[in-house]
Amino acid sequence: MDCSGCTPRRPWDLSFSAEPAEIAALRRLLGIRLGLWGLAELTEPAQLCLSELVSNVITHVGPGTPTTLAVSVSGTCLRIEVHDPDTRTLPRLLDSARDAEAGRGMALVAAMSDCWGVQLRPDRKITWVELASGLPETKGHSKDVRVSRATSCLQLYNAGLLTPLPGSSRLSATAAEELAIDVIADLLHWLRAHGHDADEALDRAQMQFEADTLRPAR
Repeated sequence: MDCSGCTPRRPWDLSFSAEPAEIAALRRLLGIRLGLWGLAELTEPAQLCLSELVSNVITHVGPGTPTTLAVSVSGTCLRIEVHDPDTRTLPRLLDSARDAEAGRGMALVAAMSDCWGVQLRPDRKITWVELASGLPETKGHSKDVRVSRATSCLQLYNAGLLTPLPGSSRLSATAAEELAIDVIADLLHWLRAHGHDADEALDRAQMQFEADTLRPAR
């Protein structure tokens, strides 16, 4: 396939404090990102793996640990990484008894993913998992990933899935703002790809936004 016009899916990373209350927001943001990337079918296993990796940091490193989530497409696989600053405590896949709690988290990760591992850096530990994406090659199958992402976004919006994240979490607010900017840029590419004047559409959207903000609340 001639992929000279393909654009790779842009790696995504997000810094947060490892707290139980943040896991739901992380899962939701990951699900939205996978939908925009055209990988919605991986949402459930990816979210389960993410939950276990973050829970592992909370349990074995400590609540409030500065942590980073990094998501990318590596080759034909979706790669999810969780970075934390503790290089002493390594996750292990234990042959735990049926009624034991220890070891079940990484056993679930191993069952849900195609492969997983740990990388040690001087200042941090990286626990990663990979899931087969079904993409035919590294750059995927879309001639312009921005257009396909915008199409997916419109489908999500139409289905009512892009609703505000619950709560006042700083993580949710920051990540939502970043996502909204990406969505706006992708929609402008979508308009241009379908023969519309993106600049004119942006001007009209700004005018509509300003009019809406001046309109008295009901």
